[in-house]
Amino acid sequence: MTRSEDEDRGPGAGSTGAAEREAEQLGLAEGLARRLDRPMGILGVLFLFVVLGQLLAEDPGLLAFLNVVGWLFWAVFVSEFLLRAYVARFSAAFWKRNWWQVLFLLLPFLRFFRALQAARLIRLTRLSRAGSVLSAGVRGSRSAGRLLSSRIGWLAALTGVVVLVSSQLLYVLGAYPDYGPALSDAAMSTITGRELGAPGGFPRVLEVVLAVYSVGVFATLAGSVGAYFLRDGDTPRQAAAFSRDEPGG
Repeated sequence: MTRSEDEDRGPGAGSTGAAEREAEQLGLAEGLARRLDRPMGILGVLFLFVVLGQLLAEDPGLLAFLNVVGWLFWAVFVSEFLLRAYVARFSAAFWKRNWWQVLFLLLPFLRFFRALQAARLIRLTRLSRAGSVLSAGVRGSRSAGRLLSSRIGWLAALTGVVVLVSSQLLYVLGAYPDYGPALSDAAMSTITGRELGAPGGFPRVLEVVLAVYSVGVFATLAGSVGAYFLRDGDTPRQAAAFSRDEPGG
C-alpha cells in the first residue's frame, strides 16, 4: 500500500493496522504454545514429582541432583515462555493474557532463601518452599489439561495433582511432621471431604477448600456419567427415527 493510499484511509488506519498486526502476532504465539503442549505438559508433570523428591530426599547427593534437575526444568519453562513472548513481539496483549504465568515462573526464586537457615528466618524458608510447591502444582495441573482430552481422565489427573500439592503444603508448612500422614489425610479430604487431622489455621482453611473441591468433583462426575448414559440411550431412538424418515422405510 502506497503512502497516498494510506493517507486516503484516514487517521484511524494506522491504529487499525497495528491492532491487526498485534492480533496476528498473538495468534502465532498461541499456535506455538499449542504445538509445544505435549512436551511441555510431560515436563510439567515430571517437575511436580521432582519438587516432591526435593522435599523428601535425605541423601545430600540425591538432593543436589534433584535440585539441578529442577532448575533445568525451570530454565526450559522460562525459555518456552520467553520464546512465545518474542513471537508475540512482547506485545501488551500478550502480557495482559499471560501475566499470571510470570508470577509462577518467579516463585521458584524464593528457594534461594533456603540458604538463610537462621532460626528467625525458618518461617521465610518454609514460605519459599511453599512457593515452589505452588508453582509446580500450577504447572502440573495445566499439564494435565494439555495432555488429556477426556474430561474424566483430566479430572482424575487434576485430583492427583491437588492431593500431591495439598499434602506437600501441609508437610512443608509444619502441619505434619511426616509426609505419609499428610498424604493420607490430604487424599481422604480431597476425595471424601473428610476433616484433616492436624490443628492450626492453615489445615482448617485447606480442608474447607478440599471439601468444596470434592463436592465439585462429585457433581462433575455425576454429570458426565449421566450425559454418557443419556447419549447412549438416545442412540437407538435416533437410529429408529432416521430409518423411518428414509424414503421407502
